[in-house]
Amino acid sequence: MMRGADLLVRTLASAGITRIFALSGNQIMPIFDACFDAGIEIVHTRHEAAAVFMAEAYAQLTGTVGVVLVTAGAGAANALGPLFTCSESETPVLLLTGDSPIGQDGKGAFQELDQVPMTAPVTKLSFRPTRAADFGVETARALRVALSGRSGPVHMALPFDLIEADVGDVDVPRAVTKEPMGLSASDAAAIAAAVAGAARPLIICGPAMNATRNPGRLEALEAALGAPVVVMESPRGLKDPALGDIGKALGQADLVVALGKRIDFTLGFGGAAAFHADCRWMVVQAGTEERDRAHRNLGNRLAACFAADPRDSLGVLIEAGQGGHDQWRADVAAHLGRRGFSTADMVPSARITPAQLCAAVQRQIDRAAQAVLICDGGEFGQWAQAATRAERRVINGISGAIGGGLCYALGARAAAPDAAIFALMGDGTVGFHFAEFETAARAGLPFVAVIGNDERWNAEHQIQLREYGPERLIGCGLSRARYDLAARGLGAHGEYVTELAGLDEALARAVQSGKPACVNVLIEGLPAPSGAAH
Repeated sequence: MMRGADLLVRTLASAGITRIFALSGNQIMPIFDACFDAGIEIVHTRHEAAAVFMAEAYAQLTGTVGVVLVTAGAGAANALGPLFTCSESETPVLLLTGDSPIGQDGKGAFQELDQVPMTAPVTKLSFRPTRAADFGVETARALRVALSGRSGPVHMALPFDLIEADVGDVDVPRAVTKEPMGLSASDAAAIAAAVAGAARPLIICGPAMNATRNPGRLEALEAALGAPVVVMESPRGLKDPALGDIGKALGQADLVVALGKRIDFTLGFGGAAAFHADCRWMVVQAGTEERDRAHRNLGNRLAACFAADPRDSLGVLIEAGQGGHDQWRADVAAHLGRRGFSTADMVPSARITPAQLCAAVQRQIDRAAQAVLICDGGEFGQWAQAATRAERRVINGISGAIGGGLCYALGARAAAPDAAIFALMGDGTVGFHFAEFETAARAGLPFVAVIGNDERWNAEHQIQLREYGPERLIGCGLSRARYDLAARGLGAHGEYVTELAGLDEALARAVQSGKPACVNVLIEGLPAPSGAAH
């Protein structure tokens, strides 16, 4: 007998899926059981949202679909929030949720909930199969949709009676491939010619085009086209501190080619306040909705809009490139490299500054043979993005949501078992999914979590200071909690640092522990760099 559950799991296995991030529940036990025979590992977590965050990081670092399995009702609802981050970061994730039996629809079944309309706004595709025999083709379809075009999350609800049903003699799909959607050679040549003819062309890439997901390709693209290539994946957009004086470069450009970069608030909607009024635009986007947005926001300044996946177009663009613009590329690099802070900066309290903490973490990253950097949080998360670097990076991204940092670290460790994982986050951020230290210890997935502890929700604290004044601070304070001791109680290594002199040694001990590690560092709660040097 082959159940619907077996057909689904065998389809995942045939597509190369070897790991599922999950939290158990009544409605999905047949799926857990089917994973035994298929050889798929289940990383079982402490919260459904954590499982989605783990899958998001795992997918970005492996180039595969991250698969999540949670139960029905409240389990499915708990997974909803992180789907938004996956959508905004354009990460292919397949969310599988348990569901009440089709045969009991409308009768008040246990955990009966119409999940499809709930997840539809934050997924590329959300559906509920109605025949057990369709689980193979439907699972293959879900994986293909997640990967193809503008990649993103997909949701499939699994009615309990269907995953238990005998599907008989049904073939398991053997191949699930991304549908290519590249530029034609003539369209690539038109873009290359426009870049060559411009005085100050700029290539702006969206999150799916970042260096982590396209290793080595962006450097090749910049050299071939002869135009600076900038990846934008922060909600702070033009004020992203990791991009220095990006605003000056954008304001000088006479041609912008947007490769998978949405024309939205992060670009000032492409308006004259951020870009020269005569700047022309060329947009490459796989999704109709994003092409429509480009037309709506850019109007007559949009010289061309191409229906193509920029990731599939890298090869033909590189081949069509004509080089040049060496001085302009150097000018933009100088803009991007500017920083308005220094590790020599001191504060009256004599506390460790965010810049000093990031510099110490960078020294550990530089010593590692391989490293993955995780940056999450509001104000301290922005410090981390501006002041640390690694070959591979995962950040909380354009959604502006925080709290996934620990989960990203687990997903990253599962994806890159030979790499050192450094996750930088604020004390607000770490509280969302603190229990996942136990998951990491139990699953043998070590990493170093560094908490920049300023005892508050500092991003909102800074807004209150700026907009309402120091006499009207409310609802943003946190205690001087001993996160390091709590982490030890969950099986992790803990370090508590209050003085700069002991910071390097504490970080080194955390790395050498071989355990999930929590380095709790008291810092001065400074506002993040503005995105421009002063």
